[in-house]
Amino acid sequence: MSIQEQNTVKGKYYTEAMRYMDNARDTLKKAKKENEYYQDKKYVKTACGIAYNGMLIALDGFLVLKGAENPKARKSIEYYQKHIGKIDHKLLDITNSAYQILHLSGYYDGIVDAIVIKRGFDQAYTIIEKIKPIK
Repeated sequence: MSIQEQNTVKGKYYTEAMRYMDNARDTLKKAKKENEYYQDKKYVKTACGIAYNGMLIALDGFLVLKGAENPKARKSIEYYQKHIGKIDHKLLDITNSAYQILHLSGYYDGIVDAIVIKRGFDQAYTIIEKIKPIK
């Protein structure tokens, strides 16, 4: 894949992932933070789900760039862990942590601790930066 083709792929996935993160950030604002806790669990759960999906879009782009096979069936977290683990162990650690925070603790459990949620969002942004196009 040429550099121009890589940049096109990066642009497509990066733009979409950032669109999700912007939406997640806007949704999280509706949860209204007091002290270090969000007040509305529904918005936190929704924002975490959106951010997690944005992260997965970025991971899809990363794997496309690395030549991983894209399965026809729905992908599980195990798919991402398996393929990312073969390529970048640090990225795998970040992915696992973001999965725990955003998907499990945030989306499913509805944790309202603002510091924990911020950490999950930061990790999602770190993953998305991996596919940022070169200007």
